[in-house]
Amino acid sequence: MNLKTTDLCDEYADKIKIAEPGVFNDYGGRNSFSGIIQTVRCFENNPLVRKALEGNGDGKVLVVDGGASMKCALLGDMLGEIAVKNKWNGILVNGCIRDSAALAKLDLGVKAICAFPLKSGKKNEGQENVKVSFAGTDFIPGEYIYCDEDGVVVSETELILK
Repeated sequence: MNLKTTDLCDEYADKIKIAEPGVFNDYGGRNSFSGIIQTVRCFENNPLVRKALEGNGDGKVLVVDGGASMKCALLGDMLGEIAVKNKWNGILVNGCIRDSAALAKLDLGVKAICAFPLKSGKKNEGQENVKVSFAGTDFIPGEYIYCDEDGVVVSETELILK
């Protein structure tokens, strides 16, 4: 991604949503990533995360609403490798990840609240491609997300800097 969130805020402040600061940390090999939003809502179980990442991720970012649970990780190195194989640009997790050192070596953007070593449950529960809301922002499938070291920005349409 060559678009900086700071530049997007300067040019489109009245047309974007900005996630609350201090919520997410960078864990992937890419600190800057963007794409069309696809969502999963799940709580302490990640089969729907796997299902989404097994699909074509070209040009997409998976936004996972894990309810900000600090009891288990919804993403680890094996799912990260699946994401890279299927060309996902990145993953934003409202919850925990694990295998942080391995994720940092992947050509994939990953933002999450924190790392936690325990894997999630495997119940096939949750929802796919629904509006999710956290960090003071709505994430709607089909909208665009831009992530970098300075924050997370969401837009209804693709943004281009002049």
